[in-house]
Amino acid sequence: MRKADLINRIADKTGVPKVDVLVTIESFFKEIKTTMSQGENIYIRGFGTYLVKKRAAKIGRNIKKNLSVHIPEHYIPAFKPSKEFTAELKHLKPENIKSNIEETEIDA
Repeated sequence: MRKADLINRIADKTGVPKVDVLVTIESFFKEIKTTMSQGENIYIRGFGTYLVKKRAAKIGRNIKKNLSVHIPEHYIPAFKPSKEFTAELKHLKPENIKSNIEETEIDA
């Protein structure tokens, strides 16, 4: 599902105009980015947690040039689903899962 599909579904279910739904979703995403860029985690009960994870410094390899590369410590965004969310997904049937990988393999 893409963002446009999400906006259409929400607008259809709530009766709110698509433009208002778009503004709300964009504001939601912007607030998540802003809050996480300040180093704060976001907890949404029943859905999950948006986390700022710290990656330690390490030595990586450039295989093409056969060189060692120092990778400094850095932070990455992560999402941890809630127990309720995870429990809902456990009951999915394999035939109901739509995968981008399967679609690309079919198209090729």
